[in-house]
Amino acid sequence: MAQHTTLDAILHRLDEGLDAALGRLAELLRIPSVSTDPAHAADVRAAAAWLRDELAGIGFHAEIRDTPGHPMVVARSQPGGARPLLFYGHYDVQPVDPLSLWDHPPFDPQVEETPAGRVIRARGASDDKGQLMTFVEAFRAWREVHGELPSDLILLLEGEEESGSPSLRPFLHENADELRASLALICDTELFGGTRPAIVTQLRGLVGEEVVIRGADRDLHSGLFGGLAANPVMVLAQALAALKDADGRVTLPGFYDGVDELTPELRRDWESLGFDAGAMLGRVGLSDPIGEKGRMPVEMAWNRPTAEINGITGGYTGEGFKTVLPAEARAKVSFRLTGRQDPARIRADFRDHVHRFLPPDCTVEFHEHGGSPASVMDTRDPAFAAARQALGDEWGQEAAFIGSGGSIPIAGDFKTILSMDSMLIGFARDDDRIHSPNEKYDVQSFAKGARSWARILAALR
Repeated sequence: MAQHTTLDAILHRLDEGLDAALGRLAELLRIPSVSTDPAHAADVRAAAAWLRDELAGIGFHAEIRDTPGHPMVVARSQPGGARPLLFYGHYDVQPVDPLSLWDHPPFDPQVEETPAGRVIRARGASDDKGQLMTFVEAFRAWREVHGELPSDLILLLEGEEESGSPSLRPFLHENADELRASLALICDTELFGGTRPAIVTQLRGLVGEEVVIRGADRDLHSGLFGGLAANPVMVLAQALAALKDADGRVTLPGFYDGVDELTPELRRDWESLGFDAGAMLGRVGLSDPIGEKGRMPVEMAWNRPTAEINGITGGYTGEGFKTVLPAEARAKVSFRLTGRQDPARIRADFRDHVHRFLPPDCTVEFHEHGGSPASVMDTRDPAFAAARQALGDEWGQEAAFIGSGGSIPIAGDFKTILSMDSMLIGFARDDDRIHSPNEKYDVQSFAKGARSWARILAALR
């Protein structure tokens, strides 16, 4: 009863302090921490300093840690807890271009009334400053009610997520003993369907590869050489077209090794979600899901691996027409991985596949563009059930265990480098326009997000 009363006091403190919390979020949003632009390096550091000072002010031991790139912010409460928890977020943001499409300056945050409710609009409002500040506000209210922070909390706030996190893996290796906890908590995901709380329990991995095929030492006249000389675009097209069969399955030998079928429990959960593939595709001008025959659309999006051509060039592509056999053809290809698929093996098998289509007069070179395995969390950990209950108490409906078709490499890094699972819980909505002009974060997401973390903290202490 006493614990319940204390949680009520924390939730009440969050409610009465919402306007002040929005003001603090606006301060952070005003800092143009664009990590990809060297001109904003000082701004990225200013955002790190703002967070360090804010966390120190509520009782954390907080400091900026330099890296070869942008700094990390590391903060810790007093050690000694039964279960150390690591909270991760990122404070850098995407560029704002094209600026002309913003309704107001992207680093001048505004709280607006919309038909769906109040939103705060600015670059980084949803990705990820608004999300990471739900952590901070939950910690603040906890300390104001309890007089101290929960023990053994670690915060790792990154400044390079939007530029590929080049410093993150070395930093994790160098500071593994300090950062290792029993569980990582990441707030950089969405509500399911815009209203239902969700815990992402699996993420697809990624292999990126660029392939370049070259033939003659110049573009050739197709009338003189057509039918006689090797055409790199044709060679590349044939190799890429052969990556899938008529049923939508990838043809690389052993490609599905390590791909697990859904458990009956997870299949039932996903079937109950009411995932509407037609509606999802309709928002981008499409209608019919494609993929492996006999699979649920939600299964294709979350639990099946893919092979996709992301870009292809070769020959003359300007105005008018030029009848040539191109000397060179290029393509960028990506594979999304699930289960226990090995990125290194997938890359090697793809290269072997292309070589099988290569005629004697053509050469090929490959350029690696990253690779990471899929992440599958062990939901038998009681923390997952506790967090699911806490989210259900806050949002009024049971939290869904969902997958994600995308890749969040930090979750895999926590698994492989720090030997810990991640719990991904976010409160964004699919209309938040992340990475686009007029990005926003719902005030309800911000408020209930902070309340959700307070409940989860209480459940895990």
